[in-house]
Amino acid sequence: MSENTQYEYLWKKIRERAERVINPLSYERFIHVLEPVDITGRTLVLKAEDELIAKTVTAHHLTQLREAVKSADVGLSDVAIIVDGSEEYTLDNIPDAYEDSPVMVDKRYTFDSFVVGSSNQFVYAAAKAVANDPGVDNNPLYIYGGTGLGKTHLMQAIVNELQEKKPALKVKYTTSEQFLNEFVDSLARKGEGRESRFRNRYRNVDVLLIDDIQFWAGKYGVQEAFFHTFNELSSQNKQIVISSDCPAKDLTTLEERLRTRFEGGLIADIQPPDLETKIAILKRKALEKKYLVPDDVLGFLAKNSDSNVRTLEGRLNTVIFASKLHEEPITLKLAATALQEAINVDETAVVTPETIIRATCTHFSVRKEELLGKNKRAELVRARQICTYLMCDMLALPLVTVGKEMGGRDHATVIYSRDKVISLMKVSDAMVKDVNDIRSAVLKQ
Repeated sequence: MSENTQYEYLWKKIRERAERVINPLSYERFIHVLEPVDITGRTLVLKAEDELIAKTVTAHHLTQLREAVKSADVGLSDVAIIVDGSEEYTLDNIPDAYEDSPVMVDKRYTFDSFVVGSSNQFVYAAAKAVANDPGVDNNPLYIYGGTGLGKTHLMQAIVNELQEKKPALKVKYTTSEQFLNEFVDSLARKGEGRESRFRNRYRNVDVLLIDDIQFWAGKYGVQEAFFHTFNELSSQNKQIVISSDCPAKDLTTLEERLRTRFEGGLIADIQPPDLETKIAILKRKALEKKYLVPDDVLGFLAKNSDSNVRTLEGRLNTVIFASKLHEEPITLKLAATALQEAINVDETAVVTPETIIRATCTHFSVRKEELLGKNKRAELVRARQICTYLMCDMLALPLVTVGKEMGGRDHATVIYSRDKVISLMKVSDAMVKDVNDIRSAVLKQ
C-alpha cells in the first residue's frame, strides 16, 4: 500500500464518522473536499483548496473531526489543515509530534529512592551536584556501568529533581534511540522545516540528558548531529548528561572528537553493588511493596544473586508471590523453595549466554535455530523475549553484545524484549513462572 493510498484509507474511515455528525451541506462543502497528504506523529495532515475552507473547518468543525478520529480507531489522535501558499496554514504551525510525545520519566526514580553504597556513592554525588547546580561543574557528566545497576534511575532522578526545585529550567530527557529516530525523520522530511525543529528541540534547552549513548555505534550521521548540538550547548554553559554501558574510551565506533568531549567532563562509573548494598536495595523494595521480609531472607536473596538490581527485584517478587499463593509468611525455607534453589547454592556457577539459550530451548521445546531466527510464531517470540530478558538480567553484558548473542538483533529490539518481559511479569503469573523456571534451570546446569 503506497503512502497516498494509506492516507486515503485512513481519511475514508474518519470521514465515515464525521459524516454522521456534521450537517450534510457543510460536510460536502468543507469536509469531503479535504485531501489527506501526510501524517506527522499521530496527526493526519489534510490539505484544503483555500484559506476560507481551512478557516471554516478549524473554526466550526475541528472538534467534530477530532471526535471522528477518535471513534474511527485508526491509530491517530488529531487532524491538521494546510493550504498551499498560505503563511498561516503550514506544516510549521502543526504542533511538534515529538514534543507532544516526550520520553516518559518515572516519578518514582528520585535521589531519595536510590540506594547509595560504596559502589555508587561517587556517581550519586556527581548526579546530585548536577541537579543542584546544572552547567556549573561536572559538564558533561558521563555515567557508565553495566545493565541494571541504576544509570537510568540516576538520569531520571536528575530530571525529577530539576522539575521540582528549578521548574523555570527547560530540561530535555531522551534516549539515544529516540534522538536517532527524530534525526532520521528530520532528514526524511527536508524542506518541511523538520531539520530546524529538530535542532531547536535539542539546542534550546538548559539541561540535556541522553540515555544509552552506545546505541549510536557506527551511526556517523547522528553522531555528527549530536556533535553540533553538544558544541552549541557547551558554548552556552548548558548542562549535558550522558549514559553508556562502557567507558567513553571504549566507544571505538564513536568519532574521536565526540569521545574526547565526553572525556573532558566528569566520568563516573557505577560498580556492581556489594552484599550490604544489595541487602539495602532489597529492603527498600520490600518496604515499597509494603512487605516485611526477614533479614535472613534478604541476605539469602542478595547472596545468591548476581549484581543486576532487576534480578534482585525479580527474586524478591518471586518470593512475595509464593507467600501470597501459599498464604504463608516469608521464611528462608519458603524463599529457597520458591526459587527452586538450595540455600547453599554454588555461588561460582558459571552462567553464560549459551547456558541461558540452552535452558530456554529446553523449557519451550524449541531448537536453537528457531529461538535465534526470524520466525514470528507467538511461542517463539515469547521464548525469544524471555531469553533476551534473562541474558540482560543474569549477565553484565552490554546490550549490543546481548543482541549479537540473540541472532544479531539490534539494540532497540533487545530493550523492547527486556522491558516487555519486565512489564508482563507485573501482571502475568505465567510469565513469572516461565522466567523463574528457566532461571533455575540455568543455575543448575
